[in-house]
Amino acid sequence: MLNSKKGQTKTGLVLGLVMGVAFLIISVIIAFVIVTSITDTDLLTDSRTSESVVNESSAWINSTGYQLAGLDTNYVPGTIVIDSAYNNTSGDLIPSTNYSISSTGLLTNATIATYADVNVSYTYSIYSAEEQSSDNLRGNFSSGIDNVSGKIPTVMLIAAIVLVLGILILLIEAWRRMRIGGSI
Repeated sequence: MLNSKKGQTKTGLVLGLVMGVAFLIISVIIAFVIVTSITDTDLLTDSRTSESVVNESSAWINSTGYQLAGLDTNYVPGTIVIDSAYNNTSGDLIPSTNYSISSTGLLTNATIATYADVNVSYTYSIYSAEEQSSDNLRGNFSSGIDNVSGKIPTVMLIAAIVLVLGILILLIEAWRRMRIGGSI
């Protein structure tokens, strides 16, 4: 006796949908692991370079603060070290106890003394090209995930519609067979 395989697919509609969603989820998890491994590695910081600015003039040290103007756009926050600060009016070296530097390069005073005309020399680190690339990769990957996650409801709706249509087709086929008098 031959088994009839009419109206059947090899993998089945539901299994195909489940496997597709599972493949998408596994692919995203693998991509997350790869990007996280790349961006969190300490090897990227080994090729950082340092820059020095000597005698940046027209600076001041007071409670409102002076933003260092000679910083590169790719400087590493928190790596700024003031080498020296001179008072242009008197020519005296300003002691490091009289000022502080924030991680973003804001020079403020640590005491009540204010200095209006100061020359500042400082050193800071610059992100390596590898670090910049990995940061761009992380940003692009995050944007891509946001775009894909925004499409998930649409994909699930399409999958549900396909599933409902597939079930309707199977029910219509079964109804036709029953109406003709054939067996299911």
